[in-house]
Amino acid sequence: MLDIKQAREKAEEIKQKLARRHADYAVLVDAAIETDAAWRALIGRSEALKAEKNKLAKEAGMRKQRGEPADELFARSKAIGEEMDQTENAAKQKESELNGRLLMIPNPPHDSVPSGAGAEDNATVKTHGEKVSFTFNPKTHVELGESLGILDFESARKISGSGFVVYRGAGARLERALIQFLLDVHTGEHGYREVSPPFLILRDSMIGTGQLPKFEEDMYATGEGAEKLFLAPTAEVPVTNLHRDQILKASDLPICYAAYTPCFRKEAGSSGKDTHGLIRMHQFDKVELVKIVAPETSYDELEKLRSNAERILELLGLHYRTVLLCSGDMGFGAAKCYDLEVWAPGMGRYLEVSSCSNFEDFQARRMNLRFKTQDGKNRPCHTLNGSGTALARLVVAIMETYQQPDGSILLPEILAPYWKGDLAIRKEV
Repeated sequence: MLDIKQAREKAEEIKQKLARRHADYAVLVDAAIETDAAWRALIGRSEALKAEKNKLAKEAGMRKQRGEPADELFARSKAIGEEMDQTENAAKQKESELNGRLLMIPNPPHDSVPSGAGAEDNATVKTHGEKVSFTFNPKTHVELGESLGILDFESARKISGSGFVVYRGAGARLERALIQFLLDVHTGEHGYREVSPPFLILRDSMIGTGQLPKFEEDMYATGEGAEKLFLAPTAEVPVTNLHRDQILKASDLPICYAAYTPCFRKEAGSSGKDTHGLIRMHQFDKVELVKIVAPETSYDELEKLRSNAERILELLGLHYRTVLLCSGDMGFGAAKCYDLEVWAPGMGRYLEVSSCSNFEDFQARRMNLRFKTQDGKNRPCHTLNGSGTALARLVVAIMETYQQPDGSILLPEILAPYWKGDLAIRKEV
């Protein structure tokens, strides 16, 4: 959430930064500042009325002690009290309106983020490995999965509709092995603490990490009103909210979590895009990395987070590139974001398997997450997260990269501890 005090003091600077997102947010910033001014005026009026009422009450009490009439003062005090109630109610409404406006303003991009309108303006900052070459025409993961009997899209469509898959046999084992592998690397090698959060989430938690109110149409939910719960779109939401409404000690930071959850997304507005196979699913598994850090270290922590996610792809022997997103292609809450894109040779394209983002204090302000500094002040933390990684597209890259001429798949040796027996996936009889 935008710091309204900063918006008042640096309105033009913030509007210029937001303009780099290639959308007109100046109107929203101006409206928030105007609403804030009206709210503060009402607060000032309420405080003035309270002081006047207290003065009248004191004077009325003194008159009463002297045996002098005070009816007029009591009547004025009552009228002021009624005006106070009206003013306080108007202030609460104005404060709610201000918060609603602030929730719709995205995070201004960090100065190091390149300017640009879309994906074509993103900058490749790293390339690892080489694209695999074959002596045969490589198959897509859909062709491989269906011929081996490990990916069943038809049964999933019958059960749940499009955008779902049934992993069968070795396919289900591969998904399970990868989840354990990812968690083991991040907890054992990178020092993250594993947590297993709920998959159903309250509205306040979704607002805290920025999914609501802007992206509600993309979310699956159950129940209505106060009973409404949202299915986790990513473990970022429940894990970051572990510390909502808390004041942490400076010595607690950084806090680093790793969590596995299934993820649920309607992908509203993406009809017809990337619908081939496992590329864009309504339900998919993911291991997420979350960091809560001091502001002074957050960009160093972003580079570590990115390196942790890249390490997974390197251990698996996959060709990938790391892309720094431009200002017009970043997510709503990010101040800076890297995408990790793995090469899928059967499809002949790169697939995003991780986004590593620094949100600075954007999420912390929304969820009232702070830490106490050495001088005793409470400051918003900085929050970061990244996929470590998303499973569906990782499965695609592994299947297509390690396919053999006979249509089997030879899994990378690093997965041997998680895979009993032969690392080859062949058609099950």
